[in-house]
Amino acid sequence: MEGEALALLKQIAEEVLGRDKAVLLWKRIDVIGDIAVIKKPMHGEVSIEDLRLVAGELLKRLPHVRSVWLALGPVGGVYKVRQNLVHLAGERRTSTVYREHGAVFLVDISKVFITPRLSYEHLRVARLVKPGETVVNMFAGVGIFSIIIALKSRPSKVYSIDINPEAHRLMVENIRLNRVERVVEPLLGDSARVVSESLRGVADRILMPLPDLALDYIKYALEALGGRGWLHVYLHVDYEKGKGHLRRACELVKSRVEERGWRLIKSNARVVRSVGPKLLQVVVDAEVERYG
Repeated sequence: MEGEALALLKQIAEEVLGRDKAVLLWKRIDVIGDIAVIKKPMHGEVSIEDLRLVAGELLKRLPHVRSVWLALGPVGGVYKVRQNLVHLAGERRTSTVYREHGAVFLVDISKVFITPRLSYEHLRVARLVKPGETVVNMFAGVGIFSIIIALKSRPSKVYSIDINPEAHRLMVENIRLNRVERVVEPLLGDSARVVSESLRGVADRILMPLPDLALDYIKYALEALGGRGWLHVYLHVDYEKGKGHLRRACELVKSRVEERGWRLIKSNARVVRSVGPKLLQVVVDAEVERYG
């Protein structure tokens, strides 16, 4: 689906706008359920009128897409959602049903953040979870990581935390829709507070899929671990060829772990996606242990 949409956007943009403008839109589309979101080009100018023409053609050629929006601003704000959405074509709604790896999710692109570009990560992490593990997802959104873990692995419990009330409401619905109520427990609030008050020492594995806060929240993640376990820390790192961006990501996590009196047993990192000019999202998988 995503590859088809990317290729079609490139083709339509070249037909409608010409090659010079089309290149500005390369890889600038997400398809979430039956909604397509075109992201503002990082460089150059493409008018909203031009984008409405492109959106109209997308609707004609992608019959499963019913609504097209433009994200004028980056992901931001207290709840880390897409900023300044502009309706381009089709139905004027932001709610949809998104499907991934056999699970179904109710989402609203104006109130929660979701990207299909994390689809591989959702399944990769789920396959790392061992039977009987307790998992804490510190930035759960509508529950995609948490629910896919519950469906694809055999954890004893997944504590699924988010501070956004709308994300929490949708997460509760998604847990019910996917029939994982016995495994996934939705929790509303700042994960630092929730962990400190209720989840000290309970976890074998911690997910931290919010790059803006992950490093600062490692201290709370360590509180949630039972003495030894895994952290999955998502970060943004600058990319420059030959400068060891993955090594630097591992070193950042190692430094935060060791300053809290823990030992990094082993770590590895991988690129998740590109998020800007010479800016990458990476994930560090780190096994850690408390000294003493």
